[in-house]
Amino acid sequence: MPEAGLAHVRWLGGATGAGKTTLASQVAAEFGLHVYSTDAAITAHGSGPDAPLLAALREMSMDERWLDRGAQTMLETFPWFAGERFEHIVRDLQARSPARRTLAEGFRLLPRLVQPLLDERWQALWLTTTPEFRRRAFEHRAESSQFWRRTSDPAASLELLLERDALFADQVTREAEELGLKVVLVDGSRPEAALVAEVAEWFRL
Repeated sequence: MPEAGLAHVRWLGGATGAGKTTLASQVAAEFGLHVYSTDAAITAHGSGPDAPLLAALREMSMDERWLDRGAQTMLETFPWFAGERFEHIVRDLQARSPARRTLAEGFRLLPRLVQPLLDERWQALWLTTTPEFRRRAFEHRAESSQFWRRTSDPAASLELLLERDALFADQVTREAEELGLKVVLVDGSRPEAALVAEVAEWFRL
């Protein structure tokens, strides 16, 4: 059994654009959990000598980050897809009171990193998406979040990002399944209430 002291945590990871934040918010509101957003913690976790990919990314221009490299290279060098600074997530969660259940969510929750921390496999779940659903999610993001528009060719940059994130979705799905962890497909065919119910049931809420 793991000794990380995280039995009070439920983990909701998965592909970008899968609706993790929205789903986590709804589950937490209905069942009284505290949400820990790994995306929101990125800035607080900062950088350091243990995060060379993040340091390199910060030195790049927007075109160098999101336009001038192939999708596979973008996948392999994106800091959080590689697990950089994951230990800071663990420390944050260990510092929270176990008296209240916490729902940790975000794409930084890679199956291979989360699995050793689980007491039971039902404490974690990953979402994956179809390419069509992912594209709609990207295109409907708030304008302030459409960072690819700050490159010299936003249309080409978006296509590269979608290709990169398709590779990431496949990687996360394969990794979770190989570890015997649960994956749920989000394709827009089911109402959000049904997804909330499925997630809550899996998490024993």
